[in-house]
Amino acid sequence: MTDLFKAAAEKRVQELVELLNHHRAAYYEGNTVLVSDAEYDQLLAELQLLEAENPELITGDSPTQTVGGSANQAFAPVEHLEKMMSLDNVFSFEEFRAWAERGGSGPYLCELKIDGLAINLRYENGRLVSAATRGDGVVGEDVTANVLTIPSIPRQLLGVGHPSVVEIRGEIYFAVADFAKLNEGLVAEGKAPFANPRNSASGSLRQKDPRVTATRPLKMLVHGIGAWPEAPVRNQSELYEMLSGWGLPTSPRYRVVNSVDEVISYIEEFEKHRHDLEHEIDGVVVKLDNLAQQRELGFTSRAPRWAIAYKYAPEQVNTKLLDIRIGVGRTGRATPYAVLQPVKVAGSVVEFATLHNQEVVVAKGVLIGDTVVLRKAGDVIPEILGPVVELRTGAERAFVMPTNCPDCGGELAPSAEGDVDLRCQNSRSCPAQLRERVAYLGSRGVLDIEALGYVAACALTQPVEPADSALHSEADLFNLTLEQLLPIRALVLDPDTGLPKLDADGKPKIVDFFKKKDGSPAEVAIKLLKNLEEAKTKPLWRILVALSIRHVGPVAARSLASHFGSLDRIFAADESELSKVEGVGSTLAQSIQEWISVDWHREIIEKWRAAGVQLEIPGHQGPGAEAAGGGVFEGLSIVATGSLKNFTREQIEEAIITNGGKAASSVSKKTAFVVAGENAGSKLAKAEELGVEIITEEEFQRRLGQ
Repeated sequence: MTDLFKAAAEKRVQELVELLNHHRAAYYEGNTVLVSDAEYDQLLAELQLLEAENPELITGDSPTQTVGGSANQAFAPVEHLEKMMSLDNVFSFEEFRAWAERGGSGPYLCELKIDGLAINLRYENGRLVSAATRGDGVVGEDVTANVLTIPSIPRQLLGVGHPSVVEIRGEIYFAVADFAKLNEGLVAEGKAPFANPRNSASGSLRQKDPRVTATRPLKMLVHGIGAWPEAPVRNQSELYEMLSGWGLPTSPRYRVVNSVDEVISYIEEFEKHRHDLEHEIDGVVVKLDNLAQQRELGFTSRAPRWAIAYKYAPEQVNTKLLDIRIGVGRTGRATPYAVLQPVKVAGSVVEFATLHNQEVVVAKGVLIGDTVVLRKAGDVIPEILGPVVELRTGAERAFVMPTNCPDCGGELAPSAEGDVDLRCQNSRSCPAQLRERVAYLGSRGVLDIEALGYVAACALTQPVEPADSALHSEADLFNLTLEQLLPIRALVLDPDTGLPKLDADGKPKIVDFFKKKDGSPAEVAIKLLKNLEEAKTKPLWRILVALSIRHVGPVAARSLASHFGSLDRIFAADESELSKVEGVGSTLAQSIQEWISVDWHREIIEKWRAAGVQLEIPGHQGPGAEAAGGGVFEGLSIVATGSLKNFTREQIEEAIITNGGKAASSVSKKTAFVVAGENAGSKLAKAEELGVEIITEEEFQRRLGQ
């Protein structure tokens, strides 16, 4: 059995070495990502474990023993004076603590791990003489002519007393904003955008013509040195200060801390705010700050023992694009979306990703059947960046936008000349639009009807039984009765995907949605009717948002409600009157008038009125007048900013408005005070600059009388 296990281990080690070296060559030499960082790290960890258990299987070409890739023959080779190493990785705080125990005590220097291309700059007596990529760590590619086009890299160091020879190590990258602008330009030219900043930075630096590199907004940040016989500093942090004084670009975000717990706090801080940075990061690098300690610990064959990279959970992975389908929203917009091979990214499993419209599909250059690069930044909607063209087999096919609605068969066409989006023109009868409108008006930011989520909306508009649905339009929503609800049988849907759940036999699961097995009303039925009754007295702005008028969101709705005081006055106003209201322009005003001109839209209002829905602000005296009743914030302009613990943004704005105040979006001299939560940004700075009062969330609640 031992021999069998050995043979199996040897075979797997050979497979892993070959596979990992293939992926490394694509990454370092071809500027192509064939697998995600997470997949690569998983394969490398497997190889490391097998080699640890079977050290006799370690070979010289193993990725555990080597660095980077080979130098590209298109560029002259440059031998580094001191080997460029890689970094070992950890993926948990437990692993980091174990590394810290092996490596000795701090102080530790923490810095952000930029997802870019490693570069080695050689200066002689302060003058830049060569620039080279990492290559295999010993020999890199001569990209001097291209590096000279990067404005942030000095040709001549500032100051005096420079060493005769020094190697400066850093990372070449695209800033997030610059990368986005670059892609916008490519799309405008009819070209496919770059998939990610790291690969495009690498490709931009390796252009045979430096004039092409010069058109790319590359930047660099220094993260260390190579050859320097006698550096006149004791710590890495002192080194960074010296290099900054020479005019070299160093990061302002490095931090020296004394304990492991402080390192972990730094890691957590930037994981939370990684998307607020000007460049992409995939983790944090932790180094012993003391250079003598660094020398004492030394290196393995590929990495320093005195430094480690803490890798964040992957936010970019590769997966299969299985299909592209069409979803129809509440305003009829037909949106292509990707059906993906399920993959875990940023802590959650992703199966679907929006593709916005048919032009975006073309611009991204994706084909059905492609392996695609998927990004999910924190809680942001998953986004397909582009295809991995190198993995195409020829079986892929292009997406063709349909001409008819997949739900009702109605025509898909632009609503106005010049519109990119196609919309289903059958707004009244399209079941998809009705379902989405009903679910939307029940949402927290609209009427906040707890029992009316997506699944309940489906049951009310698209039941399995009876044949005739309870709702043919939202007009009848407030007239629903228990007698209408009890007979409804509906599919059990996954709230995340909208797809039917399956029973033990693999068939779509159908249930009595609003009644128990004994025929009595289920709790959801009782709750829904109670919630609907309560919703009749919701603030006017919420009623206006619930009508799903194109472009009318909470901000505009609040302004309109506050100015006019009633739904009738809003719809009676002409375009000029509407446009004068703060936050309402001509486009929105036109949209309101177009909406009310439709007969079945007017039917919604009349039926809601008859059902007892409050369509005005009590005590309001007409256009431009303030509602009677005042409140603790009467006449005050208040701004909320940052992350709040006890309020959503909508909740605190509503609290301000219902208590007589104005929920402003920007800070000015007229601002009464600013409610500042955690991570407040430019609005807080503006308030400090103008001398506007700044209060905490707790103080706001105290003033409310809570």
